Amino acid sequence: MERTNWTEIEFILQGLSEYPRAEKLLFATCLVMYLVILLGNSSLVLLTLLDMCLHTPMYFFLGNLSFLDIWYTTSFIPSMLIHFLSKKKNISFTRCVVQMSVSYMMGSTECVLLAVMAYDRYVAICNPLRYPIIMSKALCIQMAALSWGLGLLNSLTETILAIRLPFCGKNVINHFACEILAFVKLACTDISLNEITIMLGNVIFLFSPLLLICISYVFILSTVLRINSTEGRKKAFSTCSAHIIVVTVFYGTILFMYMKPKSKDSAFNKLIALFYGIVTPMLNPIIYSLRNTEVHGAMRKLMTRHLFWRKQ
Repeated sequence: MERTNWTEIEFILQGLSEYPRAEKLLFATCLVMYLVILLGNSSLVLLTLLDMCLHTPMYFFLGNLSFLDIWYTTSFIPSMLIHFLSKKKNISFTRCVVQMSVSYMMGSTECVLLAVMAYDRYVAICNPLRYPIIMSKALCIQMAALSWGLGLLNSLTETILAIRLPFCGKNVINHFACEILAFVKLACTDISLNEITIMLGNVIFLFSPLLLICISYVFILSTVLRINSTEGRKKAFSTCSAHIIVVTVFYGTILFMYMKPKSKDSAFNKLIALFYGIVTPMLNPIIYSLRNTEVHGAMRKLMTRHLFWRKQ
């Protein structure tokens, strides 16, 4: 079949077009949540860069996670907000591919980064005396680069396979944004290879990091239970609590999406996917800031400096 010129192809993001009032409500809700995402994650990135007390492996990886969440949400939320208020919900082939590839890369990178953060907590609790030696600055940079590199590689692989497909029908994506599986299903040819690679990518980038996270916490739990002091146990658990909550929210939402009974109500399915895409990045900085004395201290110092500069 003759391939259509990319510049001639447009997609329609259906969203909740059948519920215009709901879209207006979603616009206001998503706008507020997006502003919270930008404010919360930008604040954490700035704090980890400016405060020397936060120049540790844990906060280095946290800064990467916050930076990632900013780019992940920015890849689709602004255009989605525009579509909520406009009758024309068209998106060009190029913009759709960029949106799809960036969000897919960020999602893959986050899975690996969460596993790296679990390893950091494992070393901190199970090998505290060797922690500064093992988690050196060079190793932290290499592990962060590996996370981003693997995410980029996975995204490039899926994107290259997707853009080679011919599109010749009514290109309506039943979603708020360009999602890779919805994208390839519109192709008018066999997409078995794409579906297999997407499934393999999900296994490698979702379940392999989850397995590594679980193994890390088995060793962490074993070490913590051998601590005689109750205060020592609490301190050890407190260093992992934020990461455990973030992993639970991240993977809990994904597993709910894939394991819940298939609903005939496509609007409900799309709202669940939207929850995964927006709520998780919004909660991450809140979870890491809550009851974290180091972050609170860094925030107070930054505010004190700001007030001092204003008085000068």
